[in-house]
Formats: sequence, structure tokens, C-alpha cells
Amino acid sequence: MRGTAADHLELLPSPSPPSSSSFSSHFSPGRHYYVAVDRLQFKMETLVDLLGVAGRRPSLPIVLCCSSRDELDAVCAAVSNLSSISLSPLYSDLAENERAMVLEKFRHCSAQWNQNTSLFPEDDLESSTEARKSCMIVVTDACLPLVTAGEAPLLARVLINYELPTKKETYLRRMSTCLAADGIVINMVVGGEVVALKGLEENSGLIIAEMPINISEIL
Repeated sequence: MRGTAADHLELLPSPSPPSSSSFSSHFSPGRHYYVAVDRLQFKMETLVDLLGVAGRRPSLPIVLCCSSRDELDAVCAAVSNLSSISLSPLYSDLAENERAMVLEKFRHCSAQWNQNTSLFPEDDLESSTEARKSCMIVVTDACLPLVTAGEAPLLARVLINYELPTKKETYLRRMSTCLAADGIVINMVVGGEVVALKGLEENSGLIIAEMPINISEIL
């Protein structure tokens, strides 16, 4: 990570052993991570640092979940200047056809990634700038794909929980509607959220490990 945000990353205690309950075996239990900062004001800067690195992977499909519209707007404003990210906010007041276009564009990016991750290698300078961009949707829980209504899951490679869900059900819904089976989850937490992180582990049966300093190791 670049800049000063990495200087404020905080190590959390080692995760507790998982309980007997667990999420669907459709998802790998070893692909859940956290990145922690010691103060709330460093959280957005750390996110920008993280996406600045992840965005170097051409066509990488990313979904970022927020807890509120205000949080979504703040994230979009902070990330909009990253030239390697093609950003699409999913608002609750989008017209049905606009929502469908955003979701279809992202699913196309996900299919492209899942079919051939080497389609646009980093040293291929002839690849178009737009095609090389990572594709990211920013969404609140209220706007997640409605699988029960026939909308297909997004199948992202990376799911970022900008706000840590306190309920197992919320965490599971984000995974089931957004994440590919071999995808990874990155949970962003402030130091004081250690208890919530530990509680989520115990209730879900997952181990949420510390994210490597070099995110490329897990992509």
C-alpha cells in the first residue's frame, strides 16, 4: 500500500476457532480477510490504497458493499479519481433499465474474468485502456441483486465490506448475491470493531484472516 494509510494498519488478535455452524460450502472458508485501521479517519484512505493496487489487475470484478447511501456517495467520490477503476454506483432510485444496464455490464466483466484471467496481461500495452480497467459496483444492502426475483448473482472476484456486517445473515446475503465461488471477501474494520469481527467468526464458522500486505498474493 502507498501513502500514510498503511502506517495505521492495526494487527488484530488471532481469530478464534470456528464454531460448528458454517456458511454454505459453495464458498471457500479460507478466502475471508480483514484489513484494520486504528482510526476511522484512515479508513477511506486505506480503501483507496487497496483499490489502487487491486485495480492493476485488468478486468478484475469488484463489488463494494456500504451500509448507507451517504457512505456509498463518500466511497464513490473518493474512488472516482482512480484511473484503473471503472466505477458504477447502484442507487435505489435508478430506473429499472439503468439498473439492468449496470448489472449486465458487471456480469459481462465477471464472465470475462472467470473465463480467461490472462486475457489482458499487464504487459500487453496494446490492450485498450477501458478494457484493462477493473470493474467495480458500489452498492448498499437495499440494492443487492434480487435473486429471489430472478436477478442473477454478480459473481465478483472480490467482495469488499466497507462496513463490517454485524449479522451473519447480512454477510451471507452479500456473499450469495455478489461473490463467485472462488472469490475473496475483504472486511474493512476499525480497531474498535474487534468484538464484532470475533462475533461474526463465532456465529458463521469462518476464519477471517489478516489480509496480506501485498493484496496481489490473494488475487
